[in-house]
Amino acid sequence: MNITQEKINDLNAVLTVKISPDDYQEIVNKKIKDQAKKMKLPGYRPGMVPAAHVKKMYGKSILVEEVNTLLSDSVNNYIQQNEIEILGQPLPKATDDHFNWDFNDEFVFEYELGLAPEVNVEFSADDKLTQYIIKVDPDTLAERTKNIRRSYGKMTNPELVADGDVVFGQFVQLNADGSVFEGGIDVTTSLRLDIVKDASALKSLIGLKREDVVESFDLVTAVDDEKQLIKILKLDEENPIIPQSKFKLTVKNINRLEESDLNQEFFDKLFGADVVKTEEEFTAKITEELEAMMTQDADKKLAGDLYKYGSEKATMELPDEFLKRWLKVANKEVTDEELDGGYQDFAKNLRWTLVENKIVKDQKLQIKYEDVFETAKARLDAQFRMYSPTALTEEQLGQYTAQFLQEKENANRIFDEVKSQKVFDYLKTVISLDKKEIGYDKFQKLEA
Repeated sequence: MNITQEKINDLNAVLTVKISPDDYQEIVNKKIKDQAKKMKLPGYRPGMVPAAHVKKMYGKSILVEEVNTLLSDSVNNYIQQNEIEILGQPLPKATDDHFNWDFNDEFVFEYELGLAPEVNVEFSADDKLTQYIIKVDPDTLAERTKNIRRSYGKMTNPELVADGDVVFGQFVQLNADGSVFEGGIDVTTSLRLDIVKDASALKSLIGLKREDVVESFDLVTAVDDEKQLIKILKLDEENPIIPQSKFKLTVKNINRLEESDLNQEFFDKLFGADVVKTEEEFTAKITEELEAMMTQDADKKLAGDLYKYGSEKATMELPDEFLKRWLKVANKEVTDEELDGGYQDFAKNLRWTLVENKIVKDQKLQIKYEDVFETAKARLDAQFRMYSPTALTEEQLGQYTAQFLQEKENANRIFDEVKSQKVFDYLKTVISLDKKEIGYDKFQKLEA
């Protein structure tokens, strides 16, 4: 076998593979003989089918399979042994050659290679970014405390509607003149006051009692959220038509979620037996959890800013035309318009991946299986906690994680996440970080 590489330019090359009969005949003949021993044909005893008969019937397909296997293995081995850094996968070149596949052919195959560019992006103390230190302000702490207490509270049915309640009532669609719209919407449903955005509409609901009637209620203006309106009015989600009309509202019931008392039973449910014993300890614990969440939010923003900043520094050229062809082969359902529209983002991400890989190599950053396992376990734990108040045991969580990582796609995704985190942690020690304190409300506006 003979493999040669011809560089077209710094970003493109062609790999030529020549396969002679000596490269494949021995293995093909062995495969034919093995097939003959296993084959059962009328007129022959089991295992006694002549190899020549098998070759005549199935030899060509065996030859094609073995040559393709030999070709694939040889190309991959050549690239690895010669340490050729490629992007995407080798693409077979279109050719007019038609092989006879007669067991004596010399085969010549050509592959296009997209070569990785030289990465010369460097980071130093001259690179400066803002690192936000988010402070737990009183309003955020109060809101978080309220939400937690309500999560463990109980449902009541008060006499009068107050802010934060849920009004359960009948909504009947009206004509412009205030009469009932014949054949219009007539639903009995729930309206949460916390999604009512119009101040005057909210004011008209406060103080209502069961069987009270609001003769003309502008629900669309009050809520001003299409998804919520579809849910409230029970509209067709596939083809919703939001009515631009008012409704007659009759209150049928009032639901209120009362906040849990700050007592030992509540503390134990939330944190475990006797972990927290006083209101002061409860506040300190909630503050600690908020600070941890806000640190994650701040790190997420810094990582995003670093990606944006680093991507702007990574201006190296890519084998664009090769990559577009490869993307079309790898994603046959992608249209040319979709490819053209999304290619720049793909190229931007690819450049940053090359920068990350260079940092990992130059700094000898180790990505251990233990890191991947623990990261995957943390992600799964967070998902399970969203749907169940009872946490899984360490043994159960470990089993789920092992199963999760058996899927190659999952393992690759978590590996990339760990790699990005390692690079992020390293770069934080290299670039200059301008630490800036900021309130959570102002930080959220930055995010938006």
